[in-house]
Formats: sequence, structure tokens, C-alpha cells
Amino acid sequence: MTTTFGKETYLYWYEIMLLQRKFEEKTGQLYGMQKIRGFCHLYIGQEAVSAGCMTAIRDDDNMITAYRDHGLAIAKGISSRECMAELYGKATGCTKGKGGSMHFFSKDKKFFGGHGIVGGQIGLGAGIAFAEQYKGSDAVTICFFGDGAARQGILHETFNMAMTWKLPVIFICENNYYAMGTSVERTSNVLDIYKFADAYDMPGDSVDGMRPEAVHEGIERAVRRARNGEGPTLLEIKTYRYKGHSMSDPAKYRTKEELEEYKEKDPIEYVLKVIQEKKYASVAEIEAINDKVKAEVDDAVEFAENSPYPDVSEVYKDIYTDENYPFIMD
Repeated sequence: MTTTFGKETYLYWYEIMLLQRKFEEKTGQLYGMQKIRGFCHLYIGQEAVSAGCMTAIRDDDNMITAYRDHGLAIAKGISSRECMAELYGKATGCTKGKGGSMHFFSKDKKFFGGHGIVGGQIGLGAGIAFAEQYKGSDAVTICFFGDGAARQGILHETFNMAMTWKLPVIFICENNYYAMGTSVERTSNVLDIYKFADAYDMPGDSVDGMRPEAVHEGIERAVRRARNGEGPTLLEIKTYRYKGHSMSDPAKYRTKEELEEYKEKDPIEYVLKVIQEKKYASVAEIEAINDKVKAEVDDAVEFAENSPYPDVSEVYKDIYTDENYPFIMD
């Protein structure tokens, strides 16, 4: 089934992708100025994945991902202010300044991280889906991971359990072709990651991650199965990051020609072209969206700059303790 997308959808995709792109570009600048410290992984180039996902799911559906989480968090509804403040380590951040770049989180927005342990979120995603199934909810869980995490043992254990229990979870491998700096070809004889699903009799599919329409359609099919009680799906969404693995990565393991080839497939430029060809918005209306996005990012930076750092008393808060086996001693 092919879905027909209209003006409202394309304009939404353009704005949400542009917001992520400009947020990440500003983040990169601020990191260079040492306003932002620690590990930092940008989502630039992969925005069609988050955009297409959001139009295919509901607000009450859950999302969990790895450490390249800024774009997905913004798409899921965490404000630019909260995200930027978190990058600054400020108390007004989405995890009170305690998580930083890799650990965005919002219970209200059903965004459950941001996880630094490679593949760790795969088991957690299935657990969240199990909780929804146990409660009798029809909410699904979207569990993102990278091509590098596809090599982790927890993936196979989780796939087996998820299929056995028919959990309402969609496993999405955002395959940007490089696990840190190592290509898929150098780490596996199986180059099509979606085929991992075959071992568990799980439906699997390959999706063009540079086009939000393809992402939407792939996820929509998987969501329908999950809500109908038919269990999980594995989607390999093939995308590409234009920057290095992290801010400390010069990305010398790929050629300039390869990078330029993928930049010609830029999802934001593609969606803008569709909008222009179909006359969904005038030049002035596009400029208004651009100005709105710029103002939002500038406001987020100002908010972060003016926000306070967490008080020292926060060190011992939001930590699990058991009175019978205390981990923190007074």
C-alpha cells in the first residue's frame, strides 16, 4: 500500500527536519567554543528517519534510542530549550543537566533515552513493549539502534523473546554505514541487516532512510502489525551521517566523493523541492519557516546560557537506593 502525502505533511517534515539540522549545526559550533563538553554525536543527514517516524506513530507510542539522540528527541516533542540546556549541563535540561548529549529523556513525551551502552537499549525497548502489552495498552515501542549495535549479543536474545511473546515493538536499525569508523563490509558477511530477522521468523524490511515517505510507510506497516498483536518487525533504515561519528571524529575513513554523493540526496533539500514543485508554499512562506526555526534555535541557546547549573545537592538525587542494601552512605 502506498500512502498519499499532502501539503500539511510535507510542510511538517520540512520544518521538523530543518529544526533538527539547525539545532545540530549550532550544537557543533558551540562544542567548538567549549560551551558544550563531553561526548557529542550529531544527527545531521539522518533527519528523514525521525520525521517519517513521527507521522507514522502516535504521541502515546514509546521511543528509545542510542546516544545519537538529539534529532529523535526534538522530533518526539522535547523542546529545543530543554535539549540545548541539557547539552550545556544546566538544571533546566531534560535530565536536569545530569545526562548530557547521550542521555536525553522525557517521561511525558514517552522518550526513554539516549543510552551510551552500545545495544543496551534493545533489551530495554522490548521491556517497555512488554509493559504496554501487560497493561493491555495498544501503544507500540520504537526501538532504534545503529549498525554497530547489530553485532551485540543482546540483539539476538531480545529478538528471540520479542517474537516468542509477540511484543508490540519495532526494532529499527539506523544503518548509516559506519559503526564509529568501521564500515559494515568490514565487520559482517551479512550486509543486509534486516535479514537478521529471518532467524527468528520475524518480518524484516529495508527502507530508504533519505526519504521520509519511505520511512513513514515502512514504520506504518510495522506499527499496524504491532497494534494487531502480530508482534515485532525489524526495519533496516539505510541513512547517512554527514558528520563524523562524534565531534572528535575527522571521518578520514571515507572519501569526499562518497560524502558528496550522499549530500546530493539530502532529505531536507528533497522535501523542499517537493514543496516547491507542488506549490505547497510560497517563497515567503518558506522563508517564514526558516526564520521561525532560526529564532527557536537562537532562543534555545539564550535559554541555556542564562540557566543555572544544578545545585551540588542534586548529586544524590534521582539515584536508586535500597534501604536494605544501600549504595550511598551518609
